[in-house]
Amino acid sequence: MFDEKMLAKYAELIVVSGVNIKKDQPVFVRADFTALPLARAVVKAAYEHGAKKVYVQYGDETISRMHYEYQSIETLADIPEWAYDARWSYCKEGACLISIVSGNPDIMNGISSERLHAGDAKAYANPKFNEMVTYSMSNQGQWIVVAYPSVDWAKKVFPELSEKAAYKKLSEAILAASRVTKRNDPIKEWVKHSNRIKKNYKVLNSYNFKSLHYTNALGTDLTIDIVKNHIWAGGAEKAANGIVFNPNIPTEEVFTMPAKFGVNGKVVATKPLNFGGKLIENFWLKFENGRVVEYDAEKGLDALKSLIETDEGSHYIGEVALVPFDSPINNSGILFYNTLFDENASCHLALGRAYPMNLKGGVKMTQEELSAAGANFSHTHNDFMIGSKDLSIVGTTYDGKEVQVFKDGNFAF
Repeated sequence: MFDEKMLAKYAELIVVSGVNIKKDQPVFVRADFTALPLARAVVKAAYEHGAKKVYVQYGDETISRMHYEYQSIETLADIPEWAYDARWSYCKEGACLISIVSGNPDIMNGISSERLHAGDAKAYANPKFNEMVTYSMSNQGQWIVVAYPSVDWAKKVFPELSEKAAYKKLSEAILAASRVTKRNDPIKEWVKHSNRIKKNYKVLNSYNFKSLHYTNALGTDLTIDIVKNHIWAGGAEKAANGIVFNPNIPTEEVFTMPAKFGVNGKVVATKPLNFGGKLIENFWLKFENGRVVEYDAEKGLDALKSLIETDEGSHYIGEVALVPFDSPINNSGILFYNTLFDENASCHLALGRAYPMNLKGGVKMTQEELSAAGANFSHTHNDFMIGSKDLSIVGTTYDGKEVQVFKDGNFAF
């Protein structure tokens, strides 16, 4: 449970192992008001570790829903310039970016996708928006996504419990997944954890795969080409300023860059996906030459359509991530209805923009150079989970050697 001591311990982990704040760095924090206790603890920890200044931008998803309910489409699409300026000004100063998620997975039920994404085109055309996305995805500075419980989220995860009991259980689950306990030193634990992840991606990098072939009994039969000169990564990363940081707490994945036009076959999702406050459940995608050409969902089809049709790049994948079926989060038996956690319980793919860091020299390339190397570009990046207990992944190297990468849902090496 998030008592004062555990809150301080969690905030310390976020500031030290997460963004790894250095003296006189500015910090920009985004949080829903339900995460107020953690936001305050993070601000305190940031100043104690030398932050120059800390700005906190609070949101209220209930009020956000009201905007989508009552504003006209034209008003929703009219995004004022000041909406970008605060965060963008901090990015230009080399700030650490901290996002605290604490939402209700069903908050936007009943709101049309047209209304939810009314302002996308204007946002994507704004150079400040694109620079902010690049700041994180190219690791120009340190950034992190973490979580804090809310009552609505807790009741979604544990509907059979009272609000108090559900909140307590979700609190404990978030801390456990983040490797924070009453008796451990989570900062030391994260050094060990990052080293374990490093061992896995070093093995994968040694093979230099040309492609990966995914199959399972659910109907997944998908071949993914990997870009030449790709890099598998995971856990701790290094920003352009040379500072080592952890962009996600929790994390269990190793990931790399697929070749944009080299994805073929069908993949079946194994967990629900929350997109824009709507749940997409029991869905599948079919790819031809990298592009999604067919898809369906038992629930949330309109949200899936909106996700795929965000722009041209969202029809292609930009990330391939491997997570053992026996990961701690999956073994907890908890479906979080939150991508930060559920993606670390399952192998996953991401529709949208690729991470330049997954290509040798990629962080120094222009977008044109990245595209020429096979990287996908989009204004969005959305992970969806495809791991299963019987998942098999066979890699093929450039010299034609086949290697069993995953067997029965877990690493085969």
